[in-house]
Amino acid sequence: MIQIQPQAKRTEELRQLLQQASYAYYVLDAPTMEDAVYDQLYRELQQLETQYPELVTPDSPTQRVGERPTTHFTSVRHNIPLYSLENAFNIDELQAWDQRWRRQLPTTDSVEYVSELKIDGSALALTYQDGVLVRGATRGDGVTGEEITQNVRTIRSIPLRLNFDGIEPIERVEVRGEAFLPLEVFKQINEERQKAGEQLFANPRNAAAGTLRQLDSRIVARRRLDFFAYTLHIPGMDDASIANTQWEALELLQKMGFRVNPNHKLCLSLSEVAEYYQYWDTERLNLPYMTDGVVVKLNSFKLQEQLGFTQKFPRWAVALKYPAEEAPTRVENIAVNVGRTGALTPLAEMRPVQLAGTTVSRATLHNSDRIAQLDIRIGDTVIVRKAGEIIPEVVRVIKELRPADTEPFVMPSHCPVCGQPVVRESGEAVTRCVNASCAAILKGSIEHWVSRDALDIKGVGEKLVHQLVDKGLVHSVADLYDLTEAQLLSLERMGQKSAQKLVEAIAQSKNQPWYRVLYGLGIRHVGSVNAQLITEKYPTVEKLEAAKQSDIEGIYGIGAEIAQSVYQWFHIDANQALIERLKTADLQLVSEETTNVGDSNPKFAGKTFVITGTLPTLKRDEAKTLVQKAGGKITDSVSKKTDYLVVGEDAGSKLEKAQALGISQLTESQLLKLLEYE
Repeated sequence: MIQIQPQAKRTEELRQLLQQASYAYYVLDAPTMEDAVYDQLYRELQQLETQYPELVTPDSPTQRVGERPTTHFTSVRHNIPLYSLENAFNIDELQAWDQRWRRQLPTTDSVEYVSELKIDGSALALTYQDGVLVRGATRGDGVTGEEITQNVRTIRSIPLRLNFDGIEPIERVEVRGEAFLPLEVFKQINEERQKAGEQLFANPRNAAAGTLRQLDSRIVARRRLDFFAYTLHIPGMDDASIANTQWEALELLQKMGFRVNPNHKLCLSLSEVAEYYQYWDTERLNLPYMTDGVVVKLNSFKLQEQLGFTQKFPRWAVALKYPAEEAPTRVENIAVNVGRTGALTPLAEMRPVQLAGTTVSRATLHNSDRIAQLDIRIGDTVIVRKAGEIIPEVVRVIKELRPADTEPFVMPSHCPVCGQPVVRESGEAVTRCVNASCAAILKGSIEHWVSRDALDIKGVGEKLVHQLVDKGLVHSVADLYDLTEAQLLSLERMGQKSAQKLVEAIAQSKNQPWYRVLYGLGIRHVGSVNAQLITEKYPTVEKLEAAKQSDIEGIYGIGAEIAQSVYQWFHIDANQALIERLKTADLQLVSEETTNVGDSNPKFAGKTFVITGTLPTLKRDEAKTLVQKAGGKITDSVSKKTDYLVVGEDAGSKLEKAQALGISQLTESQLLKLLEYE
């Protein structure tokens, strides 16, 4: 007993570390540990418990599937558990897995394997009853998840009704798959969050998980999640008319209307699996989504059934993961950037290094707390990683290689741009410049104002914004509307035609709706979707200015933090002066349904419309504008108060609910006829 005392202490330490990391990952959606580190600690615990079985406890992470889901959504029990997969990290470990299952079930028959790319997203469990999607749930702990059907319905690659053409209709279908964010979409989301002064997502996986757990499904819809199906469960699966193998199941999923990753392969030997794994080790860097390994499954459902499961894993499948890509480099400088919200962000400027197919020379250090945690200094040799990450990060400092003359880095006490004192509010990790006249804040606020989701002013890019501010032509967004062609011609590389187009584009932006103006103001925590929610409640700027903080907080989807930020912004004298200038410039600070009363159509007055699906010729915003100009009201959800549902292609649950409530339905053609456009 004395001999294993150090091992007992280490196993307890490992359990606590892993349980804390698991809770942060599964419950809080805020990972505190890289996957590679978690895997390393988990394997160490496994080895200790194998060597000393008496140290195994019921609460060990090796004895359970995961942690409990959060309580923000309704908890549901999975009809079929979502087991995690055993990990292998090289071909030798893959062969060891193959030998283990063969010892469990000796067979002389030839064995087929299906190799599929392991998508780095968030697992979903979908249930279809009589071909209709009735439930979507997160993985949770594998046994109990969270019911997020409304959010799942926003993912266009998930069919709301299964296609049974050429297939005998099946009463109940259980589908498993991965919701993920394409890299381009992920990049756009982070750009929007940066402009809104919000914390960036570290990687697409975290972004997908966080998106699925949004309480407002409109936010989920805007983020354009995608989905690959990979598992099919049907009562009577042993029936050859349905599917006998994983390969046949993938084909059946495609026929039913699901996206299946096209890069899966049927392998006739383990050596073919190894070739597939080695091929994608480099080719995965060219994919439009993240993948961190290969899932290998025995193709035969008969073999799968015979092998069954351990307490945690299926014996017939393994995740063959790629090693985390890390590289050492040297920190040459630590710079501090100032964003449009005044946030000071330290950046490590490093000797360029190749990671995940790109050259990395800068990595965010987030804030002073992260710097203190790393104890990073100029001159340090650091390990940088980008495995599964879009944003490069410093993993650790190799202190053994630290030069003797280095000094701890201290965040500046004054703004590096304007020289004014900076502050760090209680409870916040971020240090901020609070000087509203700071050039960095001004430049950032103008870049945000002209961005696509705000006022969408074409031709005003970062370089032009810097010139306008540096030459003193613009001191606030309102100054844009006073610019003349003569002033613009004084700028570098600005010709007569370009200046004329720019003045026209700025003037055209005055027609942008009220919610875009609100978003463009750059109020902390207010994104484009939040701006729409707020302006639906407060259709004029005067009503929003007069609103109480508690009333703003009462809007569905708007929390206390957003409400406080909006309320405080509108009670600052300088901001009130800005609003008055925008009114003078004739910007739209009133919702369209309030400004177009004169165009009211008697057929639409007092009527409530909901639009669902993709219309043949009109965009959703165009149809919405036509209805509002005619005096109708647009809402996003069907209820007894809805008068008409405008139905397009791929209409979903709104159509079903409208049919159940007996609500009148209109095609686009019928809507236009009602509007007397036809």
